[in-house]
Amino acid sequence: MTAYLYTLTELQQDITLNPQRWRPLVFTNGCFDLIHAGHVRYLQAAKALGRSLVVGLNSDLSVQKIKPQKPGHPPRPIVPEAQRAEVLASLKPIDGVVIFSETTADHLIQTLKPDIYVKGGDYTLETLPEAPIVQAYGGQVAFINIEVPSSTSALIQRILNG
Repeated sequence: MTAYLYTLTELQQDITLNPQRWRPLVFTNGCFDLIHAGHVRYLQAAKALGRSLVVGLNSDLSVQKIKPQKPGHPPRPIVPEAQRAEVLASLKPIDGVVIFSETTADHLIQTLKPDIYVKGGDYTLETLPEAPIVQAYGGQVAFINIEVPSSTSALIQRILNG
């Protein structure tokens, strides 16, 4: 299955019409501004938990809300949402990408009801805002250990430091 950029309505309809293609559905979300090896390993591990992997991608506007500009840093995101979506959709583990404008993935999760919601091991059930929604419909929350400790913010800082 080749990954595709979906609207939420298109994705919901495809999942409903083709559950054998999608379920068990694994879902994760994030900014994915500058893709690095940590992202790739995380996405590979997430995909291994189910049949398909959908990534909710923060829109440019939502990235600006959750990643306020730091003094001396360029505004986030560095890469526009259309390009970030294209890069994600080209990665082997990903079966679908959907862009969202909210600061959390609550609405996507309520709509898609993934079987497994995945986040990095730097989160816990207590710090993950979407966890109660997943648990309310009987979904599973899984945490993936971060193999390559890297972050886009740290990469930007290294670039700025020269």
